[in-house]
Formats: sequence, C-alpha cells, structure tokens
Amino acid sequence: MARAPRLTESAGAVFAVLAQAGTATRPQLASLARLSKPTVSSAVAELEGVHLAAHSGTSSGGTGRSAAVYRLGPAAGAVLAVDLGPALTRVRGCALDGTLLAEATGPRDEAADVVRDALSALPPDAPLRTIVVAVGDVTAPQRVRPATAKAGPVFDAVAVALPPGVPVHLENNVNCAALAELHEGAARGRHTFGYLRIGVGIGLGIVVGGQVLAGANGAAGELARLPYPWDDGLEPRHEALEEYIGSRSLLGRAAAAWPESDGACPRTAEQLFTLAGQGSATARAIVARHAVDVGRLAAAVTAVLDPGLLVLGGSTGAYPQLLPGVRAELERLSWPTEVVSSQVGDLGTVVGAARLAVARGVQTVTQAARTKD
Repeated sequence: MARAPRLTESAGAVFAVLAQAGTATRPQLASLARLSKPTVSSAVAELEGVHLAAHSGTSSGGTGRSAAVYRLGPAAGAVLAVDLGPALTRVRGCALDGTLLAEATGPRDEAADVVRDALSALPPDAPLRTIVVAVGDVTAPQRVRPATAKAGPVFDAVAVALPPGVPVHLENNVNCAALAELHEGAARGRHTFGYLRIGVGIGLGIVVGGQVLAGANGAAGELARLPYPWDDGLEPRHEALEEYIGSRSLLGRAAAAWPESDGACPRTAEQLFTLAGQGSATARAIVARHAVDVGRLAAAVTAVLDPGLLVLGGSTGAYPQLLPGVRAELERLSWPTEVVSSQVGDLGTVVGAARLAVARGVQTVTQAARTKD
C-alpha cells in the first residue's frame, strides 16, 4: 500500500472537505474548512504538489469573474467495500469522494474471485487506502487487521484475495445497512431510528443522533440473543428467537400448513410473498402470522429505544405486505411508531460499507497531518 504523504494540518483539513464536496473552488473550500483564503491557497498548492488535488476546470461567479475548480487528484486513492452475505458476495470500489469505480457480485463460495474482479477494475495507479468487510457477526469497535491476518472462516473467505498491507476493518452487516438507510434510504432526514432486519437471521441497527450505536462489545442490536420463549415450563434457548422468526422457520411453517390443493409449496420467501400477493389464502395467512411475529419484536425494540421510526429490511422484512400487520401489532402493544419498508434493499449493506470505507480512507490520508503548519 502506498503511504499517504505527510501533510500540514491545513492541507489535511482542505483534503477532507474536498473529498466530501467532490468539487469546489478555493473560496468554497475556505468556507467549508473555516480557513482563511491565503491558508487555503497554500493548502491547495500543497495538495496539488503531491497529486492529492487536481484542477478540474473553472466556475463563473455572479460578478463575471471565474474561479478555479478542484477535485481529488490521482494519488488520493480508492477504497474497497465487501458484503459477505449469506448467499451472495457484493463488492464495491470507490474513490475517496464516494464515486463508484468498480463493483462485482457473485456466490458466497466464490467470494475471493468476486473481490479479485472488483480489484482488477480499479484504476491501476490508485493506491488502495482501506478495506471494509461487512459480516454477520459481532464486530468489536475499532477492529482492524492486516489483510494477511486469520480471523476464522468468515474473514478467510476473502482474505486470500486482499492486497497485503492494506488496513481491513470488520463491520457488522446490519449496522452498515442502517447507515445506507440513514444517508440514502428510508431514514433520510431522521437522526434517530431503528433498522430492523428480518431474513435468514434477525438484527437491529440502532442510529442515535445520526451515529450508529455499536455498544461496549460491538453487539448492540443483536436481537438473536433476546431470551425466547418466555413461558411457564419452557426454558429459553440460545438464539431461539432468531430460529423462530428467521426465513427457514417461516418456510418450514409454510410447508407444514400447505394443502395439496394449493399446488406446489413455496420454497423461497419470494415465492411465498408472490403467492400471497396473487391471492392465495394459505400464503396470506402465513404472511399475516409472520407480520404479527415481527410486530411483537418491533414492540420490544420500541419499548427499549423509542426510536420514532423503524425501517424494515432483510430478505423477508422488506416486503411491504408485512407493513399493515406489523403496524397493527406494534400499535396494540406499544406507543405510536412510524414503520416503513427499506428503500435500499439488498444493496444496503455494501452501500453502507462503502460509505464507511470512504470515511476511513479519508482518515488514512489526513491523520498524518502535522499538528502545526
């Protein structure tokens, strides 16, 4: 990995705001960075000298005078985001201003090849600054490792394809999806909400004050650990709630209730919800019962967090057909809370991971700035 050049503090600040803005003039950079125009001019010259910023044309102002427009330079580099989903691996490569440079998708068991495809599509002269890998496990805060480290089968699935020497951050997949909903999805403009994922597993992304709440152990929102069942004579089992609400059990209940007169039993959640939408009474009853179960889980979340908004996502949770039943059960058991379906869908995790990767990539360039100019 190419090391970022050592910058003055003001150059680091200007680089950070330029990465966020995408393009900007020196007066705009001065306003965004809250620095004087002479300081910004010196910082821009410094960034141009090490190819971290580049001239990108001119802009005409209201007085008729034109101003130089700047963008990130070729040495700014790129980042990689990897979503190790249960079935698919999704990868995105982005510039440090968030521009999409490469993407690839493939089966989970071919994760390393999917990563190699995305890496090969990145500009060859762009140094790779950081990698974020989204996994379905608890990830300790600030968990960073070199690409050559061993972290068990989840990480090892892609580690062999990652360039050595590049910092790798493991992030929880549900938290990544919550970030995507915050910035690009159903929770835009909302600073506090919960992202409730219902699919093969269950999980909760908690956003408070515009920031994802990770918890002391990185385990905030691990709903699978809620004790279940609570009933006389029944002992709660480890992750029994996830087992009950997860899509495998949903399809198992469908198989048990499906009459031969209704034809072939649905084998996927998509088939089940499609049949419900087409009017199948059996499918609609199963979906309605699932909505009640999700609504009860939503009521538990609301009782603890009072988030004001719950975004339903995941391979089963995102279906709008669940909304009426979830809303009704939540209203019956708790106080009024807005419930909506995810707007980022299956891409949520990799989109959120890419956003985190960009932020960390900018940090790798700016953190070596001198304390004094």
